[in-house]
Amino acid sequence: MHFGLHLNPNPIRFTFAALGSLGSFDWLIGVSECEMLLLLLVVLLVVAGWIVHLGQADRRRKVANLPGPVCPPLIGALQLALRLNPKTFLELGREYVSRYGHLQRIWIFNRLLIMSGDAELNEQLLSSQEHLVKHPVYKVLGQWLGNGLLLSDGKVWHQRRKIITPTFHFSILEQFVEVFDQQSNICVQRLAQKANGETFDVYRNICAAALDIIAETAMGTKIYAQANESTPYADAVNECTALLSWRFMSVYLQVELLFTLTHPHLKWRQTQLIRTMQAFTIKVIEQRRQALEDQQKQSRMTLDTADEDVGSKRRMALLDVLLMSSVDGKPLTNDEIREEVDTFMFEGHDTTTSALSFCLHELSRHPKVQEKMLEEILRVLGNDRSRPVSIRDLGELKYMESVIKESLRMYPPVPIVGRKLQTDFKYTNSVYGDGVIPAGSEIIIGIFGVHRQPETFSNPDEFIPERHEDGCRVAPFKMIPFSAGPRNCIGQKFAQLEMKMMLAKIVREYELLPMGQRVECVVNIVLRSDTGFQLGMRKRSNT
Repeated sequence: MHFGLHLNPNPIRFTFAALGSLGSFDWLIGVSECEMLLLLLVVLLVVAGWIVHLGQADRRRKVANLPGPVCPPLIGALQLALRLNPKTFLELGREYVSRYGHLQRIWIFNRLLIMSGDAELNEQLLSSQEHLVKHPVYKVLGQWLGNGLLLSDGKVWHQRRKIITPTFHFSILEQFVEVFDQQSNICVQRLAQKANGETFDVYRNICAAALDIIAETAMGTKIYAQANESTPYADAVNECTALLSWRFMSVYLQVELLFTLTHPHLKWRQTQLIRTMQAFTIKVIEQRRQALEDQQKQSRMTLDTADEDVGSKRRMALLDVLLMSSVDGKPLTNDEIREEVDTFMFEGHDTTTSALSFCLHELSRHPKVQEKMLEEILRVLGNDRSRPVSIRDLGELKYMESVIKESLRMYPPVPIVGRKLQTDFKYTNSVYGDGVIPAGSEIIIGIFGVHRQPETFSNPDEFIPERHEDGCRVAPFKMIPFSAGPRNCIGQKFAQLEMKMMLAKIVREYELLPMGQRVECVVNIVLRSDTGFQLGMRKRSNT
């Protein structure tokens, strides 16, 4: 058979000439080359779709018992991906739950996503010691956080978790509470200028306080985010967090190459911000390492030598634990320590800021809850502002614990968590039966939706702290604001103590007023409000 390649340089004519030699193509007479090219493209797409469908056959069979939208071969539920953004995520989640239930399978291109609000499956997955690899979307944070505790898996994750866990021992948390106390006092002082009965967004004040707290507890250094309107490190943390959160909910922006090609100026800005933060962290690490070595030379190992701040004691910080740790007999490198410190800076300020801001907003809308909490604060802490608040004092604020739990139920700071399966995941379920989710699947657990299921919480959209009081226990894995299992939030006790201190100081000093717009939740890496966190404040008459 001779196609006459040397006689016909036009590839389209050549293609159909070749096909024509295999059969009759008289119907192509009168069809333009553009139309033929389009037809060829359609044929190739159909063939590609069929090949992909055949390749997915085994995976599709394994999840055939799970409901979900119609997902054509190749493209899958592309219409869902195109509708998805931070503002629509929760609305779409509710829509799909009403259609398909709490456990769904969704195909997007060749990706199999399992959306789970099912407590049984969530418990089996989150409790597993095998399925610990985070969802690929977290790689957006990789340039900043590297292989830190949030992003690492396998041996590295186990080693780092083992090293860091002692940081949250009671004795060290007790020292951290001193920082919470001091920085909360500064926050209260700075809020005085807002306590005029007018509407304002409390987020910025809370964010600055949270940054000061996490910097001093994680790195043992002060960054004065509250004292100054602008500092290079604090500004870089806030701007980079906002940029990464924006990328988090965009499928194509999660791919570093596509982000670089489509937004080169933002890619450059992201790189500059990360360099600023990492340079600051490395500088602190080197200074802290040198100070520790000087102590060892002088045989003073107690870590309570005088600090650079006159009249204060040097406290243990996360950084000190990392500097004194080793893996297989070798100390951690500066870069390895930086990854963990940066991880704590990211997780320790953004999530707490979100949780506190939502809680203050709800308290402003519920005066009876606020008054009940104030009575407890005055009973436990008294009205003496000069008296330091201890960790034992915070432990006695039981009603406040219920308030915090209810706020975390309605507004979990991390609204979704995800896993990427490296092996098949076998599960048992009373609704869907026993099954297997194949390796390579992505499982998304919608914590926000789990916390608002009417089957678990009556009137789930109402703020009712009393539902968490003594004797009112929620079944495991039906309320998981700090995730659960081996990869739960290692700093949850830290966060709860910080929230208690901040709330106690603010509510004792100011009456929170229901002013401005209500919050409108949007999903990013951390839950936020599209309308901010608006309220009013008025200084209490008894202060």
